[in-house]
This record gives sequence, structure tokens and C-alpha cells, in this order.
Amino acid sequence: MKKIFKKIQAFLGIESDRTKNISKHVLLSAIYKGGSIVANFMLVPLTLKFLSTEDYGVWMILSSFVAWFSFFDIGLGNGLRNKYAEAKAVGDMKSARGYVSTAYFTITAICSLLFIASLVVSYFADWAKIFNTSEDLNSQLNYLMPVVFACFSILLTVKLITSIYTADQNHSIQGKITFITALSSLLAVWLLTKLALSSLLLFGIVFSVIPVLILVGLNLYAFSNKYKKYVPNIKFFKKEYFNSIFGLGINFFIIQIAVIVMFSTDSFIITQLFSPEAVVPYTLSHKYVSISSMVFVILLTPFWSSITEAYTKKEYEWIKKSMRNLTKFSLLIIVFIVFLVLISPWSYQFWFGNKVEIPMILTICMGVFFVVTLSYAPFNFFLNGVGKIKLHMYSFAIGAILNIPLSVFLVKYFNLGVEGVILATIICVAPNLVLFPIQYSKLINKRAKGIWNK
Repeated sequence: MKKIFKKIQAFLGIESDRTKNISKHVLLSAIYKGGSIVANFMLVPLTLKFLSTEDYGVWMILSSFVAWFSFFDIGLGNGLRNKYAEAKAVGDMKSARGYVSTAYFTITAICSLLFIASLVVSYFADWAKIFNTSEDLNSQLNYLMPVVFACFSILLTVKLITSIYTADQNHSIQGKITFITALSSLLAVWLLTKLALSSLLLFGIVFSVIPVLILVGLNLYAFSNKYKKYVPNIKFFKKEYFNSIFGLGINFFIIQIAVIVMFSTDSFIITQLFSPEAVVPYTLSHKYVSISSMVFVILLTPFWSSITEAYTKKEYEWIKKSMRNLTKFSLLIIVFIVFLVLISPWSYQFWFGNKVEIPMILTICMGVFFVVTLSYAPFNFFLNGVGKIKLHMYSFAIGAILNIPLSVFLVKYFNLGVEGVILATIICVAPNLVLFPIQYSKLINKRAKGIWNK
């Protein structure tokens, strides 16, 4: 495998060690992501075979609902990623370990409180009413929700290990974890179709437990081998490390909340304005066109921490060259999105047959959404890498405030149907097409002042 990587790198004329490392992990990520895509697409017909359309819609809503609570890490995951990379870049191992310990113990404390609060809420909540579904599912949801919240609380802590791996230039780790999770989930659902009766409760438990087990295993492996000297220890928890991570993390935290409101509330909005069944075509069309995002993110992900390192070392020419290449690649991705939209009727027929009907206009709207977001994505990753995200934060926060009322307005007053929900999101993120490239230009040419340099 190493010989193959070296031959490909030589053919592409890749010389710098940093770019060689990025290209290696891009290729690995492509393999993992390809496997994940295949597994996830095979999972859909199996899931529709095991669950009813209503149950599947409820699970999609529930997944989005729980994802809202990912902001409880208060941005510490991304803060750790940047600060750990900066400390390693200048050889400050003491600070690197301090950042790891501080992040782990902070998130553990937060997650413990989150789980206790979720138990209290679950006891009093009428989940069938919240998800706008039949009362028959209420008993299953009452048992399922505490399990989901418990697994999610643990997941918030154990997924910090991926921030460490990524900050340490091991960029393909997330792709590897995603692939193992997708493959395990596919196998589990296949077994459910053979051994069990349709049950949202059983399905939800399996899907919640699998990623937790995988990441717990990775933590045990990492901290007993490669990262043994960074094992979280309460004596390395220090206020200055928390302030350093949190100072950057709070901006990521606000961005996370905004992203969740804009991108994860759509399913909930649809189920309230229409029905849980209406969530299914929306989710499947999003999953289909998001293939383009998966492909692009494979290439983009390594650049976050690599840009952090390069910016810390003032290697600006490498950054400029990398950004030019990423911008060119984004144009190819746009062409790919157009291709996906054009062949979507045949793709849907091959994927799940006539089980779900997806209007062409919905797929087109999804295509426009991904064209917009992937066009500014390279600049987004650059800003995240250098930690200059104040403008980013304001832009997403304003978009989040406008997204829900705008969605309701477009659906109710323009009769746009489910398409109105994704159109509202497009309108909210469109300003970033202008703002992010301008800020990148100012920063890389050392002309950034005021909000552009924060």
C-alpha cells in the first residue's frame, strides 16, 4: 500500500512532506468513505424493510432532534483540535497533554449533567406528541429516549479522541470510524430483519450503542499505545488550559448551535408542518445529493489541522497554493452535483424502487443547497484552521435566527411544500459565498483588521 501511495504522489508531483501526508490520508479517506457510502445506501432498503415508513420517519426526526444537543460540548472538540495542533507545532508537549486532560474532564462533567437532565425530561415528556406520531409508539419512545440520550452523552466524551488524531495529522481517522460504524450498523440491521419483528425500540438501541462501543474501543487502544503519554489525568486539568480552549471553543460553540438550527431542525419543521412521512423523501434526497459533500469533505478535512500548523509556522505560500487547488476542485464538485440531479430518477429507482416518491423539484433544491455550501467550504475550513471565526459566527447565528420563521413563511404563504424548508436554508447561508472569500483574502495578504481579523 505504501508503494502505491508513493507512486501516486510521484505521478502528481507532490513534494512537501505535509502535502504527501495529506494526499495519503485523502486516499485512505476516499477508500473508507466509499465503503461508508455503499454501506449506508444498502442500509436504506434494509431499514425500510424492517421499519414502517412512519417508524423510519420518526427515527430520522429523533436522530436530528438528538443531534441538536451536540452543542453541549461547547465547542471544546474543535478548540482542542486547534490548540493541540498549535502546541505540537511548537513542541510544547506539556500544554498538549494539559489541553487533552482539560477537554476530557470538562466534557465528562457536562455530559453527566446532560444525562441526568434528559432522564428527568424523558419522564415527563409526551414523545408521541413531540414527534407528531401515533400514540402506539409512545411506549417504545418512552423506553428508547433515555437509552439514546445516555449513548449520546457518552459519545460526546469519547469522540474527543478523533480531535486528537486529526490534530496530529492523522486525517483519515474519522473516515475509518465512520466506515466501521456504517458496516457494523448494516450487519446489525440485516440480522434484525432475519431474527426480530419490526421494532423502533430495538432498532434505535442498536443504532445508538454501536458508535459508542467503537469509540470506547478506540480510546482504550489510543491511550494505551500511541497517545499513552496524553492519558487524561485530573492533575493536568488547569484553568488556563480551559480558558485557552474555551476562548476559541465558545465561538465554535455558537457556530455549532447555529448549524444545528439551520441544518438539523428541517426534519422537525417538516413533521410539524406536514407529517413524519414527509420527512422520508426530504431525508433521502438530502442523503443522495450529499454524496457530493462526502467526496469534497474527504479532500477538505486534512487541510483544517494542516492549515493550523502552516499558519502557526507562517508558511503562507503553501496555504495559497492549497487554497487555489481546493477552489478548482470545488468547481468539479459543482459539475458532479448537476450530474447527480440529472440522473436522480434512475438512481432513486435503483436504490429503493417505488417505496418512496421524491419530486424532482426537491432534488433540484437539494442540489442548489450543496452547490452553495460546497462553494464556500474551502474558505470555511481555512477560517476554522486559523481560528479567525468571529465573522463566521455572526453570519451563521443570523442565519439560524432567520431559518425557522423563513421556512414557515415560505411553506405557508407561498405554498412551496417541503421544498420551502430547504430554500429557506439556502437563503440563510448564501451570504457566506461573499463573506468568507473576502476574509480569506484579507488574512492571507495581511490586510485584515477589525472583525476580519477575529
